[in-house]
Amino acid sequence: MGNLLKVLTREIENYPHFFLDFENAQPTDCEREVWNQVNAVLQESESILSGLQAYKGAGQEIRDAIQNPNDMLLQERAWNSVCPLVIRLKKFYAFSLKLEQALQSLLESLTCPPYTPTQHLEREQALAKQFAEILHFTLRFDELKMRIPAIQNDFSYYRRTISRNRLNNMNLDIENEVNNEMANRMSLFYAEATPMLKTLSTATTNFVTENKTLPLENTTDCLSTMASVCKVMLETPEYTSRFNSEDTLLFCMRVMVGVIILYDHVHPNGAFNKSSKIDMKGCIKVLKDQPADNVEGLLNALKFTTKHLNDESTPKNIRTMLQ
Repeated sequence: MGNLLKVLTREIENYPHFFLDFENAQPTDCEREVWNQVNAVLQESESILSGLQAYKGAGQEIRDAIQNPNDMLLQERAWNSVCPLVIRLKKFYAFSLKLEQALQSLLESLTCPPYTPTQHLEREQALAKQFAEILHFTLRFDELKMRIPAIQNDFSYYRRTISRNRLNNMNLDIENEVNNEMANRMSLFYAEATPMLKTLSTATTNFVTENKTLPLENTTDCLSTMASVCKVMLETPEYTSRFNSEDTLLFCMRVMVGVIILYDHVHPNGAFNKSSKIDMKGCIKVLKDQPADNVEGLLNALKFTTKHLNDESTPKNIRTMLQ
């Protein structure tokens, strides 16, 4: 338990100052059940990222097939190239559903009465670390996906071809894997610029809607506390010097941006409003103090995947910082 420093004073409860050990936190007995459930999902995350990173697409085969519509050999080659890719895309989509369930389990644990978000983070560091790992994975996945336009091209070709082949009564074994309903859901998922973030935002919003007896503040305070903890850790040399790995710095930045985006989707006034419990100016400054290559994707995520940035209530200096 000794990994978390106590909040220094009660007055700074809005911007808590403490060290959350993202590198070494281990589950206590009372965290174990949820931790095991979430861990089973997180163990798949690296292979999902590797699969996405290795995604090459079937662009050439598709172009050849479209340019030579009567060449059945080229049609077959394109189809045989696209089908395994669609199976892989289905695997990524199925993982997003598991991630959604894992996130909801963590939110349940980290927001339940009688403890405050700060007390939860203190008591359940291993769960807080898993929450952070989900956000870290999500931002990495979406950053990669944005650079692979082949995904939507391949899937569009698959949907067009399967409709045509269905009309020609061709044998379509792949429909056992990806039927029409699944293809519709996958299509909506991949149409998003940041599909995993969208999944988590929706999951968090649904969590709040479905748990009507739980005050909204329990969830928004959990998110704002996480954002504040990350910001303070990033801007305090005493804390960053404790990181064993340089990767923890980027991990911390991704987590901070992830919780800001979730807060912005769930809180009625969003994260940028003056009444927000997140010090947005401080968070953006922390990002801008890092090498540009490390944070360009994160600043873009704040610009393009938040909900309230362009509201009239957003202070002009915040907007200017993100331009």
